[in-house]
Amino acid sequence: MFRTVFLKNSCLFFVVTLLFLRCVQKQNSETLPYYNTPDFTPQFINKTTALQKITHTLAPFSFQDQDGKMISNKTVAGKIHVANFMFTSCGSICPKMTDNLAEVSKAFANDPNVVLLSYSVTPWIDTKEKLKQYKAAKGIRNSNWHFLTGDKASLYRLARQSYFAEEDLGFSKDSTQFLHTEHLVLVDGSQRIRGIYNGTLPLETAQLIKDIFTLRKEEN
Repeated sequence: MFRTVFLKNSCLFFVVTLLFLRCVQKQNSETLPYYNTPDFTPQFINKTTALQKITHTLAPFSFQDQDGKMISNKTVAGKIHVANFMFTSCGSICPKMTDNLAEVSKAFANDPNVVLLSYSVTPWIDTKEKLKQYKAAKGIRNSNWHFLTGDKASLYRLARQSYFAEEDLGFSKDSTQFLHTEHLVLVDGSQRIRGIYNGTLPLETAQLIKDIFTLRKEEN
């Protein structure tokens, strides 16, 4: 009899534990994590707690886009945005990232609250004219996709210390060391990091699109 009761209790405990884990998994799948450090340790917390606990936000910035318009942190305040780092003469990962980001652009072409920012890591070469030619050559017509250029030191500092573009390996590097990364970084309306993706992989880009939809629901 004792054995029967023990087995029943063990089974009940197992079922309760399994249900709990499934609930947690479901909750996590519907909630994007926050990232507060360049090692990208995820923190699954609610928005109210995050505004107090997640201290890392983007530093103020201002760069010129392909049309000569100044794009700053104020431009994307209250909006979801995706950032990547590229250069027009890149023949390896950059064309793949741009092509994959084009799918994100298509998915949110009519959404003014989703913005794409592509920062040139060779701003001394990629003038606004060159970036405009690049955008046109890629057939990109979305007005909410900005290709940015400006001061190299400021851009590299923003990439590494605000966006954690190269994760913890690049956090302490300075502008004398070339910046080259395949990462796409997802940032919410409060300018906190919510996701990082390999921009050369279509599956990761598809996940990014799903996560933007999740983030839209959270921010509404």
